[in-house]
Amino acid sequence: MTAEKKNPARKAPAKKKAAPRKPKAEKMTKPDDEAMKQAVLAAALSHVAFDGFTDTVLEKASAEADVSKADLARLFEDGPISLVEYYSAWADAEMEKRLGEMDMKSMKIRERIASAVMARLSVLRLNKEAARRAAALLTLPMHAALGAKLAWRTVDAMWRAAGDTSTDFNFYTKRGILAGVYGATAMCWFNDDSQDEKATREFLAARIENVMQFEKFKAKAKDALSAFPMFADWAKKAK
Repeated sequence: MTAEKKNPARKAPAKKKAAPRKPKAEKMTKPDDEAMKQAVLAAALSHVAFDGFTDTVLEKASAEADVSKADLARLFEDGPISLVEYYSAWADAEMEKRLGEMDMKSMKIRERIASAVMARLSVLRLNKEAARRAAALLTLPMHAALGAKLAWRTVDAMWRAAGDTSTDFNFYTKRGILAGVYGATAMCWFNDDSQDEKATREFLAARIENVMQFEKFKAKAKDALSAFPMFADWAKKAK
């Protein structure tokens, strides 16, 4: 048998193109705890204004945020009051972000404090009724300790944003006084329906002025008492 001659004109059969590979399905990443908390809070705030911080609202919000009951129970162990606590922590964080965008160093101390208080209220502004409900809940005797703890966290964040670095007794007095100023201003703000919030700003300015006058009086009294031997040691320690 003779070998078959190859026909140079004859084209080799075209190779079949390989079918394009299907892209692998992207793995769905499970939302982290913080993302789930934020989603539940965002969903809850629209209901809280009408129904308050209740178990029903919390369950409804979790369903809307696509958060399982197991995760809900884990993230908010104490139910609605845990949501209130997270709401306060979230508002503090948002306040710090806004204050971080301001030139606080160029401001006088009273301006820094006023800016901090108004920044915190501005975070709550879009859900004012929800904030009112949260504040009312924290005034109940059973939640008074938590209310005090959350207020302390808020004013501590304010002072730190204002540049306070004190570690002595003034650390506590500053935060105690500011807690009173912020609490009273918030109560005024809840009843202030004006767009420019003029009444709230004037009320806050007056409270800060009272504090500044008290600090001046305290400084003068300390200087005067330090001239007496029986108060000399106390005056040195208090500086």
